[in-house]
Amino acid sequence: MASSSSSAGKASEVGARRGKTRAGTQANGRIGSVSAPYLLILPAILFAFWIIGYPIYDMANMSVHAVNRFGKTTAFNDFANYQRLFSHQLFLGCLIRTLVWTVFVVGGTVILSVPIALVLNEKFYGRTLARIIIMLPWAVSLTMTGIVWRWSLNGQFGMVNATLSSFGLQDTPVEWLATAGTAFPILIAIGILVSIPFTVTVILGGLSSLQADIFEAAKIDGASGWQRFRYLTLPLIRPFLNIVLVLNFIYVFNSFPLIWVMTQGDPANSTDILVTWLYKLAFRYGELGIASALSIVMFLILLALTITYAALAMRHERREI
Repeated sequence: MASSSSSAGKASEVGARRGKTRAGTQANGRIGSVSAPYLLILPAILFAFWIIGYPIYDMANMSVHAVNRFGKTTAFNDFANYQRLFSHQLFLGCLIRTLVWTVFVVGGTVILSVPIALVLNEKFYGRTLARIIIMLPWAVSLTMTGIVWRWSLNGQFGMVNATLSSFGLQDTPVEWLATAGTAFPILIAIGILVSIPFTVTVILGGLSSLQADIFEAAKIDGASGWQRFRYLTLPLIRPFLNIVLVLNFIYVFNSFPLIWVMTQGDPANSTDILVTWLYKLAFRYGELGIASALSIVMFLILLALTITYAALAMRHERREI
């Protein structure tokens, strides 16, 4: 009797150990399945931090030290570079022009690109040719585009003045890029034109992925074209609009070649944005300390705006879910 009870106790003990082992194995499996993706992408994350993080660290280090014209840091200067930057007479004007430039170029690009993408998404004779024509400017570099427009807008022999004069729309040539009142709006208009191909491509990709059945059903139910666009097309392509807004905002905010080739920030710094002024500070005036501080300020502005927009977009998507 005593022997049978002892055997039962041993069996229950073995069963308990097996249960614990099985539970431990399952727990380890769950931990492994959760941690495996992070371990797989860890090298890429470390590499990205090294590629991106070290230049940011080096720039931040330069911004709080005295720096000579050759980029050699000397002594900690107690944030004097930031004080000189914020008290500089050109800083506020360049910051305002940068925000105006970014908002108008990005906003104008998206407003024009959506109807263009809607038209190119429809089936009509010559659609392939129309798509090629829209995408062609994307194949030309911004530097070449800027050179062509600078020649076209030249006040003495430019094509724009010649065309307007031939139609009797002006009597005397206009120095489009040498006049403060016309130079910056013209740059914004050209910035919109060169940003349209990329934006149309992304939105067109979003439109191509939509199912035609729901639009046919809405049409049968009597929904007008505007109602289909307002309540079906626009919500369905919102992720693609978010992508083009964020990417265009970052790209336009840091856009350098177009303005530099056409005006170099002139006349009298009236077309200078932060990135062109940064170039002048660093490589024309040798103020590397202030230029480093300006780089950090631009980085923080972009980081804050991008995080804010991403948070708002994600909250909106969660509400819809």
